[in-house]
Amino acid sequence: MIDGLLENGIDPWITLFHWDYPYELFLKGGWLHPDSSDWFVEYTRVVVEKLSDRVKYWMTLNEPQCFIHFGHQTGSNAPGLKLNFPEVLTAGHNVLLAHGKAVQIIRTYAKMPPQVGAALGGIISVPAMDTPQDLDAARQATFAIMEKNLWNNTWWADPMIRGEYPADGLKLFGSLMPKVSANDMEMIRQPMDFYGVNIYTADKVKAEEEGWQTLDPEPGFARTAMDWTIVPESLYWGPKFLYERYDLPIVIAENGMANLDWIGVDGKVHDPQWIDYLNRYLKEYQRAIADGVSARAYFQWSILDNFEWVEGFSKRFGLVFVDYVSGRRIQKDSANWYKKCIVTNGKILNVDL
Repeated sequence: MIDGLLENGIDPWITLFHWDYPYELFLKGGWLHPDSSDWFVEYTRVVVEKLSDRVKYWMTLNEPQCFIHFGHQTGSNAPGLKLNFPEVLTAGHNVLLAHGKAVQIIRTYAKMPPQVGAALGGIISVPAMDTPQDLDAARQATFAIMEKNLWNNTWWADPMIRGEYPADGLKLFGSLMPKVSANDMEMIRQPMDFYGVNIYTADKVKAEEEGWQTLDPEPGFARTAMDWTIVPESLYWGPKFLYERYDLPIVIAENGMANLDWIGVDGKVHDPQWIDYLNRYLKEYQRAIADGVSARAYFQWSILDNFEWVEGFSKRFGLVFVDYVSGRRIQKDSANWYKKCIVTNGKILNVDL
């Protein structure tokens, strides 16, 4: 895979952990085990020694919000655990230690000068109206911790970048917190070259006298096949807020939509909604860059229809249609449009569809 990418002039980016936890280690306790971060170190070193002669871009973890919150608290995602919250916090802390230690390993053993980050979930809020009050409310909502779960931005990003857990989370979680040493936070906080984030949608918030109100989508509001609301401005305000807070170049590590695709009578796959989605979101990312956000990269999720975790084969996120029975692949209209977008370096975004 890596050699094929390089032969075609494509820089490979590696994500070390995208939720594929070894079963034997899960039986030993998984992320709850005090040695779990050291297991990750061993794995990281093997991968780095094998591939870093050809790879310079590295992401340690993909969306810890998902595999800890949905996998270890609500039980809706693998491994399907419903732990008490103190155990969730312990697992999350071990994940952060794994990130910090992995960054150290990459920087120590990489054969080419590495660029290192993580791919965090983007839980974004955007202003309902273009007013200073709503804008400030959206920023606060994006970075606030309001509930006893780890579905948020700052519980993960603040330790990685600032070397501390956010104060509002510590106050809310109180005595439920595991023991955390100063050495732990020094280990977690390692130099990062970029802030990787996966953004698909956002909440719209409106300022109130005290705080903000999250607005419910209006009836009939545009949604993807995942039932996620389509909020293009999430790719403007998300990068903007994150860049302001953490001062790291932004990498959109995932963005895209699940669509209802099938092969047409002409043998092609027509997906105009996909093209419209891409056009709207990329124009917002373009606007963020024009307004001063330092952006390093953008990744489409995904090149192929694939096995979509909990949803199995029922949701199609790809630019390329996959017949799961025969293995046949067909480039969708969106793939051809996206190729033009790449070739023109986004100039096609300013052209009416």
